[in-house]
Amino acid sequence: MSQRTVAILAFDDMEVLDFAGPYEVFNVAGELGEGHPFSVFSVGLTREPAVGRGGFTVLPTYSIEDAPPPDLLLIPGGAGTRALMTNDALLAWVKERAAEVELLLSVCTGALVLGAAGLLERRPATTHHDASDELAAISPTIEVVRGQRFVRSSDTVLTSAGVSAGVDLALHVVQLLAGQETRDRTVTEMEWMWQS
Repeated sequence: MSQRTVAILAFDDMEVLDFAGPYEVFNVAGELGEGHPFSVFSVGLTREPAVGRGGFTVLPTYSIEDAPPPDLLLIPGGAGTRALMTNDALLAWVKERAAEVELLLSVCTGALVLGAAGLLERRPATTHHDASDELAAISPTIEVVRGQRFVRSSDTVLTSAGVSAGVDLALHVVQLLAGQETRDRTVTEMEWMWQS
């Protein structure tokens, strides 16, 4: 099994778990899965630190100007997505990557960025429950799905609901691409949904 690269966008006012949850899933799966199936890196608008909610700071590995093409791209959510929706350079980069990646993923209000880039037209999609109306307002053709953890919007696009739902989406993708055993090892290591 070949290793897939996973790029996760880092930006100011991102939601911490939207970024860190999927990062942890793909990183752990990459460590524990047979053949190290995933390698994760962060991408910023620039290489300057991206400061998320509560001061959570990521020093991007690359900027959108110099990042190598990833196999998977994940767009987290957070209040900062509203600024991204009008950032022409970022939207162009997302559109270019969308045409190349195996999978394009969004967590929470990351779906607003995909919508602003025109990637959810005539497709079902989900987002954080508080942002469903915002997503619907981007285009009348987006079929906003409420109450689901994640939605397959197309062959290559998956959107997830808010915050912790990004972990479930990432685990789903691990299972799709690296198999049940790797997913199970990852869940066990992370003690995801652990019950006392």
